[in-house]
Amino acid sequence: MKYFQVAQGVWGMRIYLVNVFMIANRRGAARGWVLVDAGIKGAASKIIAMAEALFGPGTKPAAIILTHGHPDHTGALPELLKYWDVPVYAHHMELPYLTGRSSYPPADPEVGGGLMSLMSWIWRTKPLNISRNVREIDLYDGIPELPEWKVVHTPGHTPGHISLFFPLNTTLIAGDAFTTTEAESALSVLTYHKKVSGPPKYFTTDWIAAAKSVRKLAALQPRIAATGHGGVMRGKELSAGLNLLANRFESIAVPQSGRYVGHGAVADENGVRYIPPYTGTLKRNAAVAAAATILGFLLVRKAAKVWG
Repeated sequence: MKYFQVAQGVWGMRIYLVNVFMIANRRGAARGWVLVDAGIKGAASKIIAMAEALFGPGTKPAAIILTHGHPDHTGALPELLKYWDVPVYAHHMELPYLTGRSSYPPADPEVGGGLMSLMSWIWRTKPLNISRNVREIDLYDGIPELPEWKVVHTPGHTPGHISLFFPLNTTLIAGDAFTTTEAESALSVLTYHKKVSGPPKYFTTDWIAAAKSVRKLAALQPRIAATGHGGVMRGKELSAGLNLLANRFESIAVPQSGRYVGHGAVADENGVRYIPPYTGTLKRNAAVAAAATILGFLLVRKAAKVWG
């Protein structure tokens, strides 16, 4: 179990393909610490071990904050809530996917051109139901358990996606609003090859909103950024990459074609209302997806041996 420091009072851990983060409040601001995102299914023991290494045996977070509800960010959540009965904060547009009311739109395995895209059809899109624990984030007042951090609504990857920003030292936790690796490439994800990139193409369902979100985050001028996929980026490397992405988002990040390109999925407070029709070749995709799944399984097993 290895974790890394993002900034003062902020730590992260990569669990196979995705990052989770822990934030300790400054003394006098509020008590305790919070967990940001919950990783993949089966990651609970690693998350608990990280927490106890940082904050002591028997510790538990004051709250869990979700950047969004995709399965690689909520997979361990049901198990964690059995161990830590704490509030879980999410944007109100994300609540349908966390209260059993709506499934996410399906992934688009044809965009991105990488193994992670081809494998994306295997990810769960059905909702969780954590109604007893989930709390709606107040964007004006923020999160009581994390009072010094600003909540920024950054839709596009999902309707209720949020990022967290600490103005004092301009630290940004961006979730999947953008990434610091090419999330479509298994090789890039597994080796954490650094590159400021757009949100994962295969699960982004509103590219117009995604572009606005990246530009909103670039305007904050963060000096440190930690994302759901990829390593921490800082200073000039971050600012140059993020500004380039913001200025040229449509040519850098948006696929040339795809299910959600040109007309995104439509959602409201009750969940998904419209999903564009699938335009791929099902038989060919099935064969490619099967091969990708086998290769992906082998890569993840290898990663588990290296990182476990």
